[in-house]
Formats: sequence, C-alpha cells, structure tokens
Amino acid sequence: MPILPIDTGRYGTKEMLRVFDEENRLQKMLDVEAALAWAHGEVGNIPREDADKIVKTASVKQVKLSRVKEIEREIKHDTAALVRALAEACGSSGAYVHLGATSFDIVDTARALQLKDALDFVEKRLNDLETVLVEKAEQYKETIMIGRTHGQHALPITLGFKFAVWMRETARHIERLRECRKRALAGKMSGAVGTQAGLGPHAIRIQQLVMEKLGVKPAQISTQIVQRDRYAELVCDLAIITSTLDKIAAEIRELQRPEIGEISEAFERERQVGSSTMPHKRNPITCERVSGLAKVMRSLVGPALENIPTWHERDLTQSSAERFIIPEACILTDYMLVLMTNVLKNLWVDEKRMRGNLKLTRGRTMSEAVMMALTRKGMNRQEAHELVRQLAIKSEVEKQLFKVALLRNDAVHRMLSEKEVDQALDPRNYLGTTIKQVDLAVQKTKQERKARGLTER
Repeated sequence: MPILPIDTGRYGTKEMLRVFDEENRLQKMLDVEAALAWAHGEVGNIPREDADKIVKTASVKQVKLSRVKEIEREIKHDTAALVRALAEACGSSGAYVHLGATSFDIVDTARALQLKDALDFVEKRLNDLETVLVEKAEQYKETIMIGRTHGQHALPITLGFKFAVWMRETARHIERLRECRKRALAGKMSGAVGTQAGLGPHAIRIQQLVMEKLGVKPAQISTQIVQRDRYAELVCDLAIITSTLDKIAAEIRELQRPEIGEISEAFERERQVGSSTMPHKRNPITCERVSGLAKVMRSLVGPALENIPTWHERDLTQSSAERFIIPEACILTDYMLVLMTNVLKNLWVDEKRMRGNLKLTRGRTMSEAVMMALTRKGMNRQEAHELVRQLAIKSEVEKQLFKVALLRNDAVHRMLSEKEVDQALDPRNYLGTTIKQVDLAVQKTKQERKARGLTER
C-alpha cells in the first residue's frame, strides 16, 4: 500500500521513478550477474555455454521479482535471494552464478548503473532550466527594476540581470555534476573484503571486463563496498542544486507579494483554486513546494556524510540509509528541476509595477549616484556621503521628493545644476555594466552549451 508521496505518485517524474522502481533495480542487479558470468567465460574460469545460459536468463522476464521476494522472506537476504532465483532459472548452469562475488559487488555496481541513468535525467533537466534562463536573461536584460539588499530598496538593476545570475549558477551545477559523476559512477568486483581472492588469478581482468561490459568505471581499490565518499559528494551536489532552486523560489514568492507584485507564478484563471476558503487567493504553491522539498534535500546530506565511516572493511549501517537517501535525492532533484523550469517558463512579469516600485522612495534609492556626482565635482567623498545621507533622511521625514531636498540645499545647488540632479536621479543612468554583464554571461553560457553538444533553438 503506497504511503509516502513519492510512492503515491504525488512527487517525481515517471522517467526518474522508473529508474528506481523495484523491477528496474532487480534488472540492473541481473545485468551485473550476467556481466560477471560473461567475464568468467572470457577468461576461461567457466564453460562459455554456461556463461551464455546465465546471460540469456538474467532478465526479469525469467527471474520474477515475486520469486525473489518469496525466497527473501525465507532466507532474510535480498541479494542471496536474487542469486538463488537466478541460479534455479539457469538449471545446471546456475552452479556458476555469483562465482567469486560478494553481495555488494552486485549492489554497488547495479547502483552505478541506476545512477548513470538518473544523472543523465538530472543533467538534461539542468540544461532545460539553463535554456529558459538564457531566454529570460536576453528578454529582460533592459527591464529595469529595483535591486534589494536586506529586504530594502538598494540600487536599480534589471530583471535580466537577476536571471543571468541564476543562469551562471545553473552552469556551475552542470559543471559540478559532470565532475561528480566521474567519481560517483564506480562499480566493483572485489569480493568479501576487497582482495578479489574468490575471483582467482584473473580477478583484475574480470573486474575490468565486467565494468567495460556495463559501461561504468571500476573502483581502483575498494573494500567490501565502494567507498561512500562518492555518494556523499553526489548527495551534497544535489542538495546544492536544489538549494539554488529554493533561492529562486523564495525570490519569486517574495516578489509575488501584493505589496510588491513584480513577478508571479502563472495561475490558471479558469480552474485553479488558491484557497479552500478565500476565493481571491493566488498562492505561489509550486515555489512553496520547491522550498519545502529543498528542506528534505538538505536533510539527506547528514546521513550521506554519516555513511562514509564504517567499521573495518564495512558494516551494514549505511545500507538501510541509502535505500532512502539515494533514490530520494535523485527523484526529488529531478522533480524540483522540472517544477522550477515550468515556473520560470510561464512566469508573469509586471513591468509597470516594477517602474512604479522604483518611485516608492521618491528618488532616495539614487543617493549613491548623487554622491558620486558630487565627488566628480570635487567634493570630498566622505563629506558627500554624509551630506546626501542627511538629505535622504530629510526627504523621508518631511515626505518630500529627494530632488526637492537636494535642490534646496546650498552645497548641492552650488555644485550641481537641476539637469545634473535629474540625470543622477534617473535609474537608467545608474545601471553601470548591468547590460554588458548580462550579454557576457549569456555569451559564455552559449559557448559552454555548444561545447556540451547542445544546439540552440
């Protein structure tokens, strides 16, 4: 009976759920057993006809999940149950199933096969997110809005600049993921404590053949398990990715507040319900879901790190934790990337509201520009800062335009004409290199995408 929201189908894409479902896991383990038998046949450890029989039989079509579970209920060991089920399906050739291997030769190598598929999906989702961010950065690179620090109005930026920052962060995630997968996707065929004693004189060659057959790298040296720093790095990377999604989601949620109202999630006006009791509500529910799931993702980092230390050549303390955290980390990351890509693709932008919000402080957000104008005319920078600070306070207290407070001040009036004050108070004149930075960031991202083999639409 499904209980958790991943199991009920509430969270997760069909593609990623398939990677981690029970039948696919069983097939990956059978693939490893088949590759092991084939390798034994290649080096002459077992007859080729027996190796071929095992390879042909190692399929969920012939080794049923129900039979494996039936045996497991009896012997209380899942991998041994798989071995017995495969062996009985192979007839006399079953004598050579699992020859020289230990359980986690099969489990860890099968997990590498699952992660290979899973990370392909995650990278594709990251590329899709990056595509949208490139488009948005270009589309809105000149759309002026107020920048905020500490939740307060700071200086003008553009919406495209915000997208470009997220775009480059996404590019770094792709780079990290590609580096991480070199270490995370490792298999092994090294026996009970890593010495390969049970595999015979051709052990190193057998491990090499198995991994080449399966398309994963062999761990150069291992104990009974692949060392868990590999998985800890992966879970940390996925948590970092989803923390960026959380950051984007939080920004959208903040800017969707009615008192700000600059951007918001799309809302299906014909059917979507915002509240069971308040008909007027339009809640940023998808962004809130992303932020909520990001908490779960960050919570997985602790167990992943705790799994690195084991007693001697291994204990079983990491096994039960990994059955949760590895599928969960991949499924949630993939799902959250899909959610955020859709939110950004369909984002509502209110440029008129952005222009209106720029005027909320009656020009005081341009105080730095005024200070810099005064210093260019020869005023000491520290004196200019203090003068403009006092005039900004005066403007706020007396509820007057900042321009009025400036022009009524003798020191400012002597150094700046009204036209120069107007120029300093125009947000478009104080964007610095904003648009140039967006252009350079987009150019760099497109170059990287081309290097990854992606073609631009």
